[in-house]
Amino acid sequence: MAANGNGEVAMNGNGAAPARKPKGLLPSITTSDKHHGVCHDMSAPTVKAQTIDELHSLQKKKSAPTTPIKGFQGTFAALSEEERQKQQLQSISASLASLTRETGPKVVRGDPASKNQTSPRVHQQHVAEPTISASDSSLKFTHVLYNLSPAELYEQAIHYEKGSFITSTGALATLSGAKTGRAPRDKRVVKDDVTGEELWWGKGSPNIEMDEHTFLVNRERAVDYLNSLDKVFVNDQFLNWDPENRIKVRIVSARAYHSLFMHNMCIRPTPEELEDFGTPDFTIYNAGQFPCNRYTHYMTSSTSIDLNLARREMVILGTQYAGEMKKGLFSVMHYLMPKRQILSLHSGCNMGKDGDVALFFGLSGTGKTTLSTDPNRYLIGDDEHCWTETGVSNIEGGCYAKCIDLSREKEPDIWNAIKFGTVLENVVFEEHTREVDYADKSVTENTRASYPIEYIPNAKIPCVGPHPKNVILLACDAFGVLPPVSKLNLAQTMYHFISGYTALVAGTEEGVKEPRATFSACFGAAFIMMHPTKYAAMLAEKMQKHGATGWLVNTGWSGGSYGSGNRIKLAYTRKIIDAIHSGNLLKAEYKKTEVFGLEIPTAVEGVPSEILDPVNTWSNKLGYKDTLMKLAGLFKNNFEIFTDHKIGKGSELTGEILAAGPNF
Repeated sequence: MAANGNGEVAMNGNGAAPARKPKGLLPSITTSDKHHGVCHDMSAPTVKAQTIDELHSLQKKKSAPTTPIKGFQGTFAALSEEERQKQQLQSISASLASLTRETGPKVVRGDPASKNQTSPRVHQQHVAEPTISASDSSLKFTHVLYNLSPAELYEQAIHYEKGSFITSTGALATLSGAKTGRAPRDKRVVKDDVTGEELWWGKGSPNIEMDEHTFLVNRERAVDYLNSLDKVFVNDQFLNWDPENRIKVRIVSARAYHSLFMHNMCIRPTPEELEDFGTPDFTIYNAGQFPCNRYTHYMTSSTSIDLNLARREMVILGTQYAGEMKKGLFSVMHYLMPKRQILSLHSGCNMGKDGDVALFFGLSGTGKTTLSTDPNRYLIGDDEHCWTETGVSNIEGGCYAKCIDLSREKEPDIWNAIKFGTVLENVVFEEHTREVDYADKSVTENTRASYPIEYIPNAKIPCVGPHPKNVILLACDAFGVLPPVSKLNLAQTMYHFISGYTALVAGTEEGVKEPRATFSACFGAAFIMMHPTKYAAMLAEKMQKHGATGWLVNTGWSGGSYGSGNRIKLAYTRKIIDAIHSGNLLKAEYKKTEVFGLEIPTAVEGVPSEILDPVNTWSNKLGYKDTLMKLAGLFKNNFEIFTDHKIGKGSELTGEILAAGPNF
């Protein structure tokens, strides 16, 4: 039995009804709905399959993205499916081309473990036939698993990748290997004549330089590894929901887990968009299972994450942590977007029902995810955004949430998003029930969940919005001297944006009793490419042009530092954020604090007035003054690395930013 083009069932080989049974055999049971209204006919024509593999093949309906683009004849629109696949494979072959040899493996579509292989007519070599130096690699096929669905990637991961399991809620639990977090000291950027002038280098910069030759050596090593495999996974996807400024990315990886992760994190193309995808704007070669050569110039370990902005390529060796791909692409956007006069931001973003948009900046532990994921507002995105001439847009197509101590009560949206299609990294689960223990740190404290943004019920699709009205900078001040909320002028917004302050509470080490200040420029220093003042100036310009207000919100301690005071109640912080969204806080009366010169409201509905000025909550006034001066000194020391950079032709703006810092 087989399905025809109309979905009807052909009863035998020539499409006729089954032949009448010979005499002597039991007749088939007939329908007797005249008397009972129930069909008792359990007989059926024999399935047209001779083997179990043929039977399984009938489960799968052939499909391919061949729908023409409406109103436009794209690159593949006039081609047959075979020709379209040929061009697609040629493009992938070019991506996997070796730089030093004339030949490489042939690239073919499909899984080598499948019984039904793609026709050899689709096989394409990425270069002409060699005349000399033929290698064994030219004799083999590298099978391309192209833009597989989550279900297909589940099958690949569970079948071939040790440590991959389906949890009780349907998520794919997997392991990232020895590295369970990013390796910023092993991330390098090619320094050439262009990037040498454009990027931020030196003290405080996250950009560690390498030369073009070393990059090509690592690229060759990664491509060689990928080409040696029987199959590779290829994702063609987009970054940026703004259609005028989206970037086409191609991710070539060796693991189904990585392919599913990027399927979730990037914007997923429609079948029509895939047909006209063409050449990507940026390519990642993820050979993370294979180490770099430690004796190569610039290498300091067996891990290397390398960016070449001129070639628009990224190479990953020696780490399988999927977050390197996500943040690597974010770094690329931090370079490409400002060159288009578009501000790239490491922030959360949501929108009210009246169209008022708010940006949330904050380092780990400040409550950025909790406060930006508001059930009463639409979520535009949780981590990466662009501010263009038309408004704000999410860079990504998914969310990457921390899972440690996750609970249904505290984070219901994230909890409910962990279902089929979600990737769970490095979590611990019960062996029999597959129920995840989110409190277990046996593998790492940095457990993560990656899921499509549409898994959040109030996500705004497409993930775009109008110009922001409020820019909220979050700080968890464990010193307990910053006010719960302050209204900032433009210079103060730039100063605190460049500073990117929060404080870490005392850890598990003996003798550590005091908070530790942490500063991360633009609230994402590890990912910015240009000098922080470049992004700050763009932020101030857009805020001024579109009438946005800056706010500094302390989600940390009050009435004393960590250990003596108390953390500000989340309910109070939510009331403050609600007052910002509604516009009521703009109408409040304000007074100025000493040292930091912050404008603080005298009253906020639902918040005790006495906690709005931190000096009121300290019983030890001298201790408050000493701690305030200590924090101010830490701010000043941190900002020294930015003082030698001028914005534009003069230094007036730099001076204005410096004056907006603490004065004592």
